Amino acid sequence: MKKPTYHILVCNSYRVAGDAQGYCHKNGSSQLVQDRGIDVAVSTTACLNVCSQGPVMVVQPLNLWYGGITESRIDEILDALEEGESVEEYLIAH
Repeated sequence: MKKPTYHILVCNSYRVAGDAQGYCHKNGSSQLVQDRGIDVAVSTTACLNVCSQGPVMVVQPLNLWYGGITESRIDEILDALEEGESVEEYLIAH
């Protein structure tokens, strides 16, 4: 099995009962990452506990935590990822 270069985790505010709720989900996090042909796996997650900075996504193995994700920001982040770079102004942790 070939592993993808990156794994993007998108907070979708899943709770123990399995229901998506909370800030990231209500702000459309599950619709943000579209297929662009990058060697990446995308997974939605349970709450990542940084709702005040949501919607949140994490790029592994780089451990880049992005907050305030919007459609225009995701394009910038994915463009940078294709170049092996990050977008510092959207990082909430790294």
